[in-house]
Amino acid sequence: MFKGSITALVTPFLDGAFDASSFEKVLAHQLEHGTHGIVPCGTTGEAPTLEEEEFRAILDMSVAAVKGGIGKRIPVIAGTGSNSTAKTIYMTDLAKRAGVDAALVVVPYYNKPSQDGMFAHYKAIHNAVDLPIVIYNVPSRCGVEISVDTVCRLAELPRIVAIKDATPDVSRTTEIKSRVKADFSVLCGDDAIAGAALAHGADGCISVSSNVAPALCSGFQNAWMAGDIAKFQDLQALLMPLHKALFVESSPAPVKYAASALGLCSDEVRLPLLPASERARDLVDRVLRQIGLISSEVSDKLRA
Repeated sequence: MFKGSITALVTPFLDGAFDASSFEKVLAHQLEHGTHGIVPCGTTGEAPTLEEEEFRAILDMSVAAVKGGIGKRIPVIAGTGSNSTAKTIYMTDLAKRAGVDAALVVVPYYNKPSQDGMFAHYKAIHNAVDLPIVIYNVPSRCGVEISVDTVCRLAELPRIVAIKDATPDVSRTTEIKSRVKADFSVLCGDDAIAGAALAHGADGCISVSSNVAPALCSGFQNAWMAGDIAKFQDLQALLMPLHKALFVESSPAPVKYAASALGLCSDEVRLPLLPASERARDLVDRVLRQIGLISSEVSDKLRA
C-alpha cells in the first residue's frame, strides 16, 4: 500500500511557536523533489510537544499541500499514537477528519503492555476509526517491542495495512512479509539500514534524512524499484554519512540544524530537547558539503 521514500517531517518552531511559514517551505521542498509520501506529527516532528491546535494546523497544511497540485499526489500518514488508547483514538479521529490517508500509531510507550495488550490497543483503534493504520515499532524509544506474531495477528484486520519497523533486525521484514496479506507494507524506520531492509523485502523507508535530501532518498528507492543496483549502491554510499550524522545526537536536533542550513526553517527544538551541539553542527556541515547539499560559503556563514 505504501512504498518508497516517505519523509518523517520536522515541525518548524520560531520563538516557541509553530512556524507555519517555514512549514510551507518544508512541504514544498518535499513535493518538488519526488518524495513518495510524508509523515507529519511523528517523532521527528516532535509530536509529544505539540498542542492540539498545532496538530490540527500541521495536518490541514499537509493535506492541502499534497492536494494542491505540486507534483503528484502522495500519501499523508499522520502520527497519532500515544500511550493512551483513548487519546490515540481521539487523535486518529482528528486525523481522519483532516483528510489524511493513514495514521502512524506507535507501540504504547512507558506503560510496557504485554503482546495481548498491544493487540487490544491496535484493535480498539482499528474498530473506532475508519482509517488505515501503520503500526510503529520503535523499542529504543518505547521500552517494548511488538512481536512478529502480534504484527501478523493485527495484519488480519482490514485496516491494519503496514508497519514502520525501527529495529536493527532486518530479518523481521522477511518473516513478516512471508506471513501477511500481499498488500501489507513493511517500511524500514532507520535510514542507515534501509538498503538491507529492501533486500529483505521491505517496501520502503520512513526517512529522517529525506528532510534534507529528498531527491537523493527518493532516487535511492527508485533505483531499487527499477532494479538499477549500481545506482542504488552509489546512492547508498553517498547517503550513509548523512544517515549517521543526523543521529549523532537525539533526533530531531541534528536534522533541524541541517534543515536550517538549507534555509527551510530554524534549528529550534522544544524542551526537553536542546539544539544540536557545536560538535554535531560541525559534523552535519561537513557531510552536507560532502554530498553537495550546501557550499563551503554557506557553511562558513552558518559557523560565523
